[in-house]
Amino acid sequence: MHKVLITSRSFGQIDDESECLLKEAGFDIIRLKNDFDRQEFAQMVQNCDALVIGGHRFEPEDMQKAKKLKIICKHGAGLDNIPLKEAARLGIAVTNVPGTNSGAVADLTMGLMLCLARKVIASANYVQAGVWKPCIGEDVFGKTLGLLGFGAIARNVAQRAGGFSMNVLTYDPYVTQVTEDLPHVKLASMKDVLVQSDFISLHLPLNESTYGLIGRDEMQIMKKGVYIINTSRGGIIDESALRNEVLAGRVAGAALDVLEREDDMKNQPLLGLENVIITSHIGMYSKEAINKVSIVCAQNVVNFFAGKPLQHKVSD
Repeated sequence: MHKVLITSRSFGQIDDESECLLKEAGFDIIRLKNDFDRQEFAQMVQNCDALVIGGHRFEPEDMQKAKKLKIICKHGAGLDNIPLKEAARLGIAVTNVPGTNSGAVADLTMGLMLCLARKVIASANYVQAGVWKPCIGEDVFGKTLGLLGFGAIARNVAQRAGGFSMNVLTYDPYVTQVTEDLPHVKLASMKDVLVQSDFISLHLPLNESTYGLIGRDEMQIMKKGVYIINTSRGGIIDESALRNEVLAGRVAGAALDVLEREDDMKNQPLLGLENVIITSHIGMYSKEAINKVSIVCAQNVVNFFAGKPLQHKVSD
């Protein structure tokens, strides 16, 4: 019997279809006993043939000890927590699930944008504290939205922004044209996106070229009063620089669903700022998205050992 280790806490959380797929194919399902612990994980994965991984890091040295492991399925899209070169060297197949959660992340992006502009969280917090204090916000309608990255999530955000009559500028070095169904979207240079946008939303993978991409220099050329939203990956924004620019008033507010160190809540430079919203990496956490992603992961595990094609195969 093949063993599959599941470390994503949201896998199969909505219904049991994904687990049923595995059980019906004869897999023994193993889960971590507690919240993620590297030592526990490193020991358990050594005895497993497949891994459905969440957002935690899989260290190369731990992967080297997992002699039985044949396939890693990322329960989501981002692959920055998996050492792909090491997996390829060891002959471990890797898959992810891009695009499936794009609608959910786009919904959250628009929600965060509205919350920032209209000071929804600040107002709600005042009322919860027993203070009836009006908060004056800004319109989103008709403003300019800048998108860094123009993959599936960003395109979904652009579509939703059209309903607010927003002008959308986007920079993506891999995109050369915009489809006709998005007439309000224009390709631009990164500098133009930074300089001209009222709202800037990040939709980029985290890698060597994007780490620290938005730092002090980039924020210095943005419009005074810009709002920044990041639902992609922590580490793309220099968080200390962002704090300084928020306190200086150049950045009017920021909404982040991701942080560079999500495992260290004691040392976060952006905590305590009223005009900064931080959510706990909930971008794909809609019932519909979680269920779809879980099913794709389970089917890939089943297909791999049945010798069938894999969806969204990243490496062999």
